[in-house]
Amino acid sequence: MDRLDAMRAFVATVDHGSLAAAGRRLGHSAASVTRAVALLEARLGMQLLHRNTRALHLTPFGDTYLATCRNVLDTLDTAERGAEAEQTKPTGLLTLTAPLMFGTLHVRPVLDAFLDANPAVQARLLLLDRVVHLVEEGIELAVRLAHLPDSELLAIRLGEVRRVVCAAPTYLARHGTPSSPAELREHACIVENNAADADTWRFAPGSDRAERPALSVQLRPRLMLNSAAAAIDSAIAGHGITRVMSYQAATAVAAGHLIVLLQRHEVPPLPVHLVQPPGRTATAKLRAFLDFAAPRLRSNLLQASRDIGETR
Repeated sequence: MDRLDAMRAFVATVDHGSLAAAGRRLGHSAASVTRAVALLEARLGMQLLHRNTRALHLTPFGDTYLATCRNVLDTLDTAERGAEAEQTKPTGLLTLTAPLMFGTLHVRPVLDAFLDANPAVQARLLLLDRVVHLVEEGIELAVRLAHLPDSELLAIRLGEVRRVVCAAPTYLARHGTPSSPAELREHACIVENNAADADTWRFAPGSDRAERPALSVQLRPRLMLNSAAAAIDSAIAGHGITRVMSYQAATAVAAGHLIVLLQRHEVPPLPVHLVQPPGRTATAKLRAFLDFAAPRLRSNLLQASRDIGETR
């Protein structure tokens, strides 16, 4: 027996009045219970029980140690019951992460609805525009908008998103509509991030052979922002042309506030996945969230694709 088993044997001996009765309660022989208590006493260097042929009694130290054993075993039993509950019904803390705008527009509303349907679950949602190391940062589930590298991550595909160039009708009426990526150099461009290469937009060659060599365009940005939402607002206000993810602009496009440009030059879309760290047994709350969230997020992405319009 290990130390916890020995503690259980000691507590059972006191509670049931004899070593033999404790053995019957625990499914062990009286001899094994006797050895467990003796080993516990040897480890402690203190006697726990006075024994004779007719009865046993706690020593003063044994009385104190009994209370300690009960607290330790009660805490362990409570933790084990909690673990068992997490495997059988949705309960406990669910930790997940998503890119800032995707999480705001799509994940958070789905999570709100899931929590309404599962009152025993709490959640922590981290909205971060960086790749999170799931194991090191204690994350159970992440939304990834990228081609996944070969890894042991468990992935559920939700759909895909495009990088789209768009502008407001008012801007295009004043400055004209670019017919090729190269013409963007002559326009006011709103750049969505402040990375070192933010002023270079890459494009697919398109069907026009004359365009085939021009896979990237060096811009002179009129405005640089670290927020896609702010870039979209500025574009809606008619201040220039921006490029963002399709799901980010879908509502504005569907409402007619933005027009998608240069669709035949779009680079290939990015897949969207829910990913989990490998080697862990999925808890009931995680399984329930995946069943609840995956079809809703797929539907959201499909609707966003319809709103933004098909690639020409």
